[in-house]
Amino acid sequence: MTVVGLDDTDSRERGMCTTYVAAEIGKRLRRAGATVSRLLLVRLNPAVKYKTRGNAALAIHTDADPDLAFDVARERLETLAEATDERTNPGLAVAADEPAAVPDDVQAFTRLAIRDHLEIDDATALLDRHGYRSWHVGDGRGRIGAVAAVGAWPTLEEWTYEYISYRAPERWGTPRTVDDESVFAAADWGYPTVWDTVDRGEDEPVCVPHTPGPILHGIRGDDPDVVREVAARIESEPVVSSQLFVTNQGTDVHLREGTLESVVDGRAYRVDGRVASEPETRRGGHVFVDLESVADGDDSTGDEPARLACAAFEPTKRFRDRVRTLRVGDRITACGECSQGTLKLEKFAVRDLVTTERVTPTCPDCGRTMKSAGRNQGYRCRDCETDAPGKAERSLERDLEVGWYEVPPCARRHIAKPLVRGGFDAPIHPEQ
Repeated sequence: MTVVGLDDTDSRERGMCTTYVAAEIGKRLRRAGATVSRLLLVRLNPAVKYKTRGNAALAIHTDADPDLAFDVARERLETLAEATDERTNPGLAVAADEPAAVPDDVQAFTRLAIRDHLEIDDATALLDRHGYRSWHVGDGRGRIGAVAAVGAWPTLEEWTYEYISYRAPERWGTPRTVDDESVFAAADWGYPTVWDTVDRGEDEPVCVPHTPGPILHGIRGDDPDVVREVAARIESEPVVSSQLFVTNQGTDVHLREGTLESVVDGRAYRVDGRVASEPETRRGGHVFVDLESVADGDDSTGDEPARLACAAFEPTKRFRDRVRTLRVGDRITACGECSQGTLKLEKFAVRDLVTTERVTPTCPDCGRTMKSAGRNQGYRCRDCETDAPGKAERSLERDLEVGWYEVPPCARRHIAKPLVRGGFDAPIHPEQ
């Protein structure tokens, strides 16, 4: 068997898509008489700065001779990659390995590529050590993703599917013609097996991209037959080709367990904490709230608790309203990428809600609000001369419940797990 890995073929301005390049390589290999068993779409660390929107690397599993696979892949990359963009640095790696028997150090590399940061030299060292054939343009940063894609199959345990339909080349860069009503109807038919096809709250078909590349629409879900059927139900301009990808999208595999003390920029975490500030809406509509650490088994720490700012940015739309309803003292689990010392929220779980607040007591005789009787002297009703030793507790009506809340589909990262997929440790409140 042979594994072909590739990455970094697209451009923010000029378009292209590495999934399309991989699909074209697979098509050429089949024409040459080879069998292609699967194509992997592997989302890497979304916090890496050298990325286009999704930070995807691709792998092709085939029985083609490694030399043939290399020649076909290189030709397609040279023809299709947008290498004239100085920020596009394609990379190719071809391994004469069984996909499930990739060396341990390559698997470790894949794990790091999804949760950490790597350098080009890290990739070239593995290419040399294992004798993998490789090719690149420019600085060849794409070799990082290419090697990571080679190691993905035995490394990752959870997989989903995406069925991508492609446009005719002469239509690339022009507005897409897709019937929105048919997209919503297809999404309703396939949900919840198929997810993130539309955003009902924003009335937006999120499966249709806005970039100038070759993708017409991409359907994601847990069953390959269902994603194909949803795609078939969409009315649109002609589909000239399509491809099913096995992918780590929607799995949360980028999240690492962390503490407020341990988070560093450029990684994504799942952290526990207590709300330490009232949510604040800042210029641009972004909502910020601070978390503080809590010692195990206690509501306070012996030392000054660690604090971490969390943010729900404007593109997360109605998710910000969930964050705005948090109160000081609520206990939550927060998930997201840390950037410039701030956790960019992707989802959070309410663990414990503050359900009472302390208020100035009212007089039991006349019902008026009491006044302070002086420092540390409680409260007194000046009319009835009744008194109270301190503030009273009043029940709070909360718009939140215990459980998980998430950003809407229009703001979801490709690798982030939608709540509707299940497997969470508390009740879920999914967005559709």
